[in-house]
Amino acid sequence: MSDINIISIREHSEYLDKAVDYFSSKWGIPHNIYQDCIGHSMSTNSPLPRWYVMLRGDRIIGSYGLITNDFVSRQDLWPWLAALYIEKEERGSGLGACLLEHGRKEAHKLGFPTVYLSTDHMGYYEKYDWKFIATAYDVGGESTRIYEASSLIH
Repeated sequence: MSDINIISIREHSEYLDKAVDYFSSKWGIPHNIYQDCIGHSMSTNSPLPRWYVMLRGDRIIGSYGLITNDFVSRQDLWPWLAALYIEKEERGSGLGACLLEHGRKEAHKLGFPTVYLSTDHMGYYEKYDWKFIATAYDVGGESTRIYEASSLIH
């Protein structure tokens, strides 16, 4: 994995357009929403949102963001690790675990003791010390599982 690098878009503005295209294509969310969100995250004084991509060479093979709300009813919880994605051909080699760990460490650096995520997956996040804490609802009214993890990794 020596050819793998995780970068912050905030610190690497040259990847802004590629990152916006990537997030939009993987999640089916309109390009202008990611353009607005990621673009404004680059200059805000707020610690959130932050967006990251995983590179193999100069090709994006994964992503995630740390955001204030992941479109779920639990507005009392943050930050959210969202938009976790690994390219299909790259799955099964521990890269998702690398992004999860990176996200927890970044949340810790930003001063957050806990980080949350929302998913309908069962069994994956538990392998990496994420604990199911509640059921919440997404913007479509569907239930979603809420997980939390400490941002302090030993």
